[in-house]
Amino acid sequence: MVEIRKPIFVETAVSAVMEHQLKAVSEVISIHACDNRRLSEPIYATNAIPSFDKSPYDGFAIKSSDTNGASKNCPVTFQVVDHIGAGELPTKKLQVNEATRIMTGAKIPEGADCVVMFEICHEFEQDGQPFIRLKREIPEGDNIMKEGSEIQKGDLLVEKGTLINPGIKALLATFGYHHVSVAKKPLVGIISTGTELLEIEEPLQPGKIRNSNAYMIASQVKRAGAEYRYYGQLADKLESSFGKIKSVLDEVDILITTGGVSVGDYDLMPAIYEKLGAEVLFNKVAMRPGSVTTVASMGSKLLFGLSGNPSACYVGFELFARPIIQTSLYNPNPFLKRTKAIMATSFLKANPFTRFVRGYIHFEKGTMVVHSAGMDKSNVVSSLAHTTCLMVLPGGSRGYKAGSVVDVLLLEDTEGQQSFEAFRKLKKEES
Repeated sequence: MVEIRKPIFVETAVSAVMEHQLKAVSEVISIHACDNRRLSEPIYATNAIPSFDKSPYDGFAIKSSDTNGASKNCPVTFQVVDHIGAGELPTKKLQVNEATRIMTGAKIPEGADCVVMFEICHEFEQDGQPFIRLKREIPEGDNIMKEGSEIQKGDLLVEKGTLINPGIKALLATFGYHHVSVAKKPLVGIISTGTELLEIEEPLQPGKIRNSNAYMIASQVKRAGAEYRYYGQLADKLESSFGKIKSVLDEVDILITTGGVSVGDYDLMPAIYEKLGAEVLFNKVAMRPGSVTTVASMGSKLLFGLSGNPSACYVGFELFARPIIQTSLYNPNPFLKRTKAIMATSFLKANPFTRFVRGYIHFEKGTMVVHSAGMDKSNVVSSLAHTTCLMVLPGGSRGYKAGSVVDVLLLEDTEGQQSFEAFRKLKKEES
């Protein structure tokens, strides 16, 4: 007897998954290996920047009061008594009408309170000694970067959960973080189901297709910030498939299977979930593609049963598996970022369920326009190569015409968003 499945709203399905978040775990790694990892603790300044008063230019350090009354007709003269390069320390305290030649980044000598650039100084020698002459007054503090003027010791630099980019890495190095506490990547197991599948190195055979889903999901897992392990394919045999999945669950944090979640004669995943004693959170979602997406929990493990159709598999991962991975990485904004764009072409297919249509963004005269990435069928793989976003087309309409403003979920964005806002909207419109 065929099981009758009742679809639930996308927002309800997302909420159900997020109630089973993985425990976030930290690890300490070398700064050399921290690129594109997320911080598991905030970063604070271990010292002030600058850590001493320093010169931002090449010039001469002097005392400003010595320039009082200086003008073109009444220049003042300073004897140059010291020379400080970057990284060197002053050796002399300046007295009245004395100057120190100073390079960019060098420490301001005692007795000085301003720096004059070479361009406004007239340099000359007298009796073999270097001197400079100035024809203007210089204000106190001019051209001096004061200690702590950029950052004070103890300042919060970067929030926990932030993705480490080159600029953050520069901060880590600046403040001596040669080891960095980051979120440990969860391990995601990937298994494909179906006797019709061939591995990519195998020649095509009648009635067979190459297994693209496993490699696509592996790439999505990496983009989401996790590690993956591919466990190969399962034949359409219950006992051997159950044994393989049971053993894999001992090794991974998340298990993703592709295919076998529908209600056909060879769709075994529902029976395997039952045999495992896993709690099925849902097995049908009011969405296209991917309505048969199934998620179950077993202890601390999550099992994602994604469709065997490539596009449905792709969308199911992004909506349900990606946010769970992101929360385990301390990301406070685990969901795909939502924005609005104008449709470039019409999508006139009516559907009672919300559609997530593959697309790509193009800016035209400063306006964000979303184009279809290609054929929009769940078994189509070619359009995925050009997909950078998902158009969100709520169900219950007669279609959408070119020029309509629609929501889009950005797949390549790393900022994300915190809430289910887009999904709450969908639930309201589908009611």
